[in-house]
Amino acid sequence: MNSIFTSLRRTPYQTFAALSVLFFTLLLSGGIFITLSFLQGLLNYVETRPRVIVYFQVKTPEKDIFAIRDKIKATNKATEITYISQKEAYKIYKKSTENDPLLLEMTSPDILPASLEIDAIKPEYLPEIAEFVSGMPGVDEVQYQKDIINNLLNLTSTIRKTASFFFAYLMVMSIIVLTTTLSFKIALKRDEIQVLKLLGATNSYIRAPFVNESITLGILATVFANTILIGLMLTLNAVLTNFFAGIPPLTLFIGTVSLQVWPFNLVFILFTLGVTSIFSLFITLVSSYTATNRYL
Repeated sequence: MNSIFTSLRRTPYQTFAALSVLFFTLLLSGGIFITLSFLQGLLNYVETRPRVIVYFQVKTPEKDIFAIRDKIKATNKATEITYISQKEAYKIYKKSTENDPLLLEMTSPDILPASLEIDAIKPEYLPEIAEFVSGMPGVDEVQYQKDIINNLLNLTSTIRKTASFFFAYLMVMSIIVLTTTLSFKIALKRDEIQVLKLLGATNSYIRAPFVNESITLGILATVFANTILIGLMLTLNAVLTNFFAGIPPLTLFIGTVSLQVWPFNLVFILFTLGVTSIFSLFITLVSSYTATNRYL
């Protein structure tokens, strides 16, 4: 370890340049990861708000409505199905028309339809659920916000594609810049490398010090970047708590694993630390191998 820091001190400008590139890359990528995770969690929440509302004919028996509800549950495409009876529908109507007694006098529970309010697991399932129940006996009308759902799906798709493109671009540019910086640093030791090769040193032996230096720089940059990122998350947690009051915890789904991204918590902080560490390790390894290959 002492030899690594000694080598880094001998080339302070190249060391500072490499450390700066890594630091700002990890800080920017970590910040983008946190922001996109939060936005994706918010989108996941918003996507579940549109719902299918199934209105039944006035004389449809409750047992038939419950049978349809059970069939919808069996599809495993709904997170929640709420039954609104005629009496409950009347209470809702009564509350909404409390400023207009004339409308209330003209209405009774017997003429209001019972309904099912269906929340889907994914917005893609809403049209499927609507089509599934539309032809069932006793169903009078099926409503869902088709335009809102399509807009949400397009927005989600755009954000995911933009995020993937940006991360790929950031990674490629970071590798190019860091490889160039390391190449200048390695060029200063070109004579030393030639002597080692004449003495029979293997490529792995020659490459090892540069790889170790790169990893060390990556660790330092990761520590510095994550210190700032953690401080920002703790600050934003306090600032945004009141702003997002009433919104349930936001969750990011990674395959079959769910990760709570809001409010910020220890698990999410550790996950962010892991993402930036892997990102840093990948960049430093690829850059150091690419740079050293020019002289081996």
